Order: sequence, then structure tokens, then C-alpha cells
Amino acid sequence: MKALRLEAWKSPAVLREVERPDPGPGEVLVQVGGAGACHSDLHLMHEFSEGQLPWSPPFTLGHENAGWVHTLGPGVSGLDPGQPVAVVGAWGCGTCARCRADLETYCDHPERTSAPGGGGGLGLDGGMAEFLLVPDARHLVALPDGLDPVRAAPLTDAALTPYHAVRRSWGKLTPGSTAVVIGAGGLGHLGVQVLRATTAARIIAVDPRDTARALAERGGADLVLAPGDDVVDQVREATGGLGADVVLDFVGADDTLRAGAAMCRQMADLTIVGLGGGALPVSFFGVPYEVSVQSTYWGNRRELVEVLQLAARGLVDAEVRVFGLDEAVTAYELLEVGAIDGRAVVSPSTEYRP
Repeated sequence: MKALRLEAWKSPAVLREVERPDPGPGEVLVQVGGAGACHSDLHLMHEFSEGQLPWSPPFTLGHENAGWVHTLGPGVSGLDPGQPVAVVGAWGCGTCARCRADLETYCDHPERTSAPGGGGGLGLDGGMAEFLLVPDARHLVALPDGLDPVRAAPLTDAALTPYHAVRRSWGKLTPGSTAVVIGAGGLGHLGVQVLRATTAARIIAVDPRDTARALAERGGADLVLAPGDDVVDQVREATGGLGADVVLDFVGADDTLRAGAAMCRQMADLTIVGLGGGALPVSFFGVPYEVSVQSTYWGNRRELVEVLQLAARGLVDAEVRVFGLDEAVTAYELLEVGAIDGRAVVSPSTEYRP
């Protein structure tokens, strides 16, 4: 079968012929219908070196995956061939306290897994291939009626990650509150939709691109702004001088972190989602009183079920550009130069093949 492989750090992905895996005990082979091309994959290709992560190439890319159950390994029950499913991306040990609490993203014993701290497309073979081997049926979630694998694939990260970030700040997103989304791209445009679907907050989106601001408006942003020297003043003016109750930074660069902190109201949340490599000095007088500065990582199985339900009701919908598997390299090239609005999805299969 064909697969898009990362064969070494600091190298582009390449399309290769590889053996189709056979599922062993407890495993499930999924025929891939959609695999999201995530900006974090570009970090894997260009920025990491040996020893920086507890896993390394070679492996097949693609950590945002959905498709159809194809073959069940011995002992697997509760799933049927042909059943459409989404794949939970973070694969923990399954036995520690965090994993048993459905928090496999924060597994206490990642060393017990085949790719510590990773999963399919992150140290282990992912979904940029015709078939994906999933090591345990608990990593699969049945798709609700009306939601196909191509539309569902990017939701497993690009919607799940902002959903998790928004969810942890729900207590501050009351009527009359304001949330700021910095970066309205692949994750940020879905962050706007999640805020609109699950909170009563006023939503401000900040992005330098006209197309991204238009995307945020379509997703439900009340106000869209371009970054600049006056963007903090504009946010404060829009909030009656108070500032934002929650700032979600989907960029994570030095300038966006500084601006995000300056936009915060006292007792606000500043959540860093983006991997822009920036740093924010935090001190007693460095941010408004009692502002919580936090990072977040992905989301869990329970939250993915909730995200898929929102999508099935039409409340969350990724802006998707679809590529065939043979076009996967092109998808990443376009993503790298900022030519993708929303999400790029590679679709190795358009329908289930027994």
C-alpha cells in the first residue's frame, strides 16, 4: 500500500510503498477515508533533531484520522467491518490513573507505550496511508449519522484541541464575557466555532490575513481585527476598557503572547495553544492580577465524542480542502506557504472497500 513517510528528521515527507499491516490481538485495521495535514507535521519535518523527542522516524505521517473499520484482530468486539469511525490521536499506556480517567494525552507512564508521548503519526505509523493499524479498539469512536470520514478527520485534532482549551475556561465564558482568538487558521477558525456553539461569550478574532478573518466571521466571530500596534487598544475599547476574560493564542509567537497578555482582564485565562516557539515572561506585575497563563495539549476521547456530536448537528464544521494520497506532498507544500485556509485533508479512500 502507499504511505506518506517521514524517513528522517529535517527532511520532507515522501510517498512510499509499504506492507499493509495485519491486526494482532486487540488491534483494529482501519481503511483511511481522511487524514488531516496538520501544521505541527511541518515542525516534525523541519525543526526537530534526534533526541529532542522520545521517538523518531521512520513512520507514516497523519495524526488526524477517520475511516472505516476494515479488519478486527482476535478478541475485538463491539465494532463491525464497514463501520465509520474516528481515531483518537493520543495513545497512552491504558493502565495508569490518567489513562483510566480518559486522559491519555497526559499518560503517567508513556514509557510503557511503543511511542512514548506520541501515537499514530507521531512516532508510530499514522493515517497518511491506505490503511492504519490502531493498537486498541478504545482508540476508536463511532461517527454519528451524517458525518463522513473526510469531514470528521480534521475534527480529531483541529477541533478537539480548541474544544479542550475552551472547555477548561467555560466557567469564565459567561454572558457578558469576551473571548479573543489569536490566529484564525486551521485550529483557530474551529476555536471560533466552538466558542459560538458552547458559550455565550462575545468573540473577537485576530489574524493578519483577510481570508482568515473572513473565515472567522463566517464561524461566528463578533469582531475581527488585524494585528498591529493598536490591536490591544482595539480589544480594550471593544470591552469597555476591561479586556478579555479568555485569550486563546493559536500562534504562540513572542508578539502574539505579549499582545494576548496585554489584552487580558484581571483574573482572565491566557491559554497557549500554538507552537510558535515564543516565550512570555511572567511576574507579579508582568500580567494583570490573577491572570492564569496555561498551555494545553490536544483533548481526550470523551471530548472527541462531544466534538463529533457538535459536528453532526452542524455547529462545528472544518473548512476543508481535499487532496488524494498522491497529492499529499503538495498539500504540505501549500500548507507551509500559508496557501491553505482551514484544513487540508488527504483522502486515500472515498468509500469502504471490503
